[in-house]
Amino acid sequence: MTQPTTQSLAVLATEQSDPRFSGIDTLPTEEIARLMNTADAAVPAAVGRAVPEISAAIDAIAARMADGGRLLYVGAGTSGRLAVLDASECPPTFGTHPDLVQGIIAGGEAALVRSVEGAEDDAEAGAAVIRAKAVGPLDSVVGISASGRAPYVVAAVEQARRLGALTVGVACNTGTPLARAADHAIEAVVGPEVVTGSTRLKAGTAQKLVLNMISTITMIRSGRTYGNYMVDVVASNSKLVDRAARIVSDITGTRVPRAREVLEDAGRDVKTAVVMIERGVGADDARALLAAHGNRLGPALRGA
Repeated sequence: MTQPTTQSLAVLATEQSDPRFSGIDTLPTEEIARLMNTADAAVPAAVGRAVPEISAAIDAIAARMADGGRLLYVGAGTSGRLAVLDASECPPTFGTHPDLVQGIIAGGEAALVRSVEGAEDDAEAGAAVIRAKAVGPLDSVVGISASGRAPYVVAAVEQARRLGALTVGVACNTGTPLARAADHAIEAVVGPEVVTGSTRLKAGTAQKLVLNMISTITMIRSGRTYGNYMVDVVASNSKLVDRAARIVSDITGTRVPRAREVLEDAGRDVKTAVVMIERGVGADDARALLAAHGNRLGPALRGA
């Protein structure tokens, strides 16, 4: 793959210098902080303009996941770290298997804590990681690149598309190679950064907001919430046990101490505990009822 030239990168919105911030090195700390805060306030609006594209991508991802597919994020640098962060939060929040939502960063795990020079330019490695993950037609691959030109990410998306996977490109510029490579292009254009070219700032925030939507709404569509409760939360520590008990209490109207007792009888599974209380059954029957309704709490509570 041809790598982007310095000239082509220079025209990107994320590479421009904003004259409003040209004298930040001479300003008091509080004034710099206020300037950054003002700049950051524009990010949600930029993401908001991309909501139709985000929504279409999520519906397509959720449909494939319902048939057994996985969701793989691929990024480099800050984008890759955000990819791994979002993916790693899905198992504790939504009770997913670690393989269901995966984050891939150029340069591998070492790149999470230290920059791996040249990793984002390795197009062959991007294609190779998709082959190594045995990506197929049921899977969805989301490439994330602020510039929209990182060769590793573009090549990963191109390879995934050749293998029949659904592909999404998340960038902070328009008309990028990543957008052209993907089935769904999401372009959250946030403009120049406070520190010129430092796309870990507004662009990073925009990407995090987009990933929040993709993972959260996909999980909602997969039945891993009930109302706005995370009913598949893994109660693996005291804080999460307390949260799980309060969720059971809120949904059923049962006092928290009783909700905690039933939760323990249910193996700390929120859905099972709720069904036990609402349907007046034991843990095994509650699990069977959930299984009969695709492990979705709403249908299990309403069903015969």
